[in-house]
Amino acid sequence: MNCDPANPKGSGIVDVWQESLPIRFGVIDKSDRLTLDGIFQLFQEAAISHAENLLVGREEMARTGQVWILSRMSALVNRRPKYRDTITVRSWPRGWDKLFAIRDYEIKDNNGLAVVSARSAWLIVDMEKRRPLRPQSVLDNLPHNEGLEAMTSEADGAAALPEHFNLQKAAERKALYTDLDFNGHVNNVRYIQWIEDTMEPGLLEKAGKIRLDINYLNEILEGEMVELYSVPIYNEDGPENASADYAFAFEGRKKESGQAAFRAELRLWE
Repeated sequence: MNCDPANPKGSGIVDVWQESLPIRFGVIDKSDRLTLDGIFQLFQEAAISHAENLLVGREEMARTGQVWILSRMSALVNRRPKYRDTITVRSWPRGWDKLFAIRDYEIKDNNGLAVVSARSAWLIVDMEKRRPLRPQSVLDNLPHNEGLEAMTSEADGAAALPEHFNLQKAAERKALYTDLDFNGHVNNVRYIQWIEDTMEPGLLEKAGKIRLDINYLNEILEGEMVELYSVPIYNEDGPENASADYAFAFEGRKKESGQAAFRAELRLWE
């Protein structure tokens, strides 16, 4: 059953959020296919809608002084849908791991085949103290969807990334109005766009299969300067990462303090 993002609570509580929509012009590149940041945008909207459906959306959480913060995300794109293709976006919670609430995602094509799979790890944070809380009190009342995994255990979805060395500065950005979300910090999708903008455009346009892992380490606030660093990586261990045509590590650092704001690894196959 398709859900209605305009009225997330309208069809009653659902274990798995699902909505169908066409690929629109604003989320494709010169290859006529869905971009990586477009995928993250679709997943963000699905997660927000499903949280509202499950009565743990931002308004409900704010009443108890809590907020959801995305900490880690991994996405494996096996095929990029094309402009005007109809896709089905699905998302569901899947219990917790220590302090992290786990949420999976997938995109299916019009034949019902999963072309994108993803996993995310979220923190529930005390808004006043800015400290993570144990998620059980919230997640005990949500569907656990045991056995419904978008990514295999071998894919290490939403895992902690290692620190890379010999990084070279690739760009510098200032966090401005269009970078910010409701919480007043740089939106998680904007980080993906910053990474894309440091790449040689032709590599992204030619890529058919993509793997991105990203850890969000520290929030970036309006006006802060961020230095973006990258380096090619060649440790292609694991079945999901083997033989990538191109692989890069990224790190974003706050310019004033040198504090790492995010780390990411991107792998591309033509």
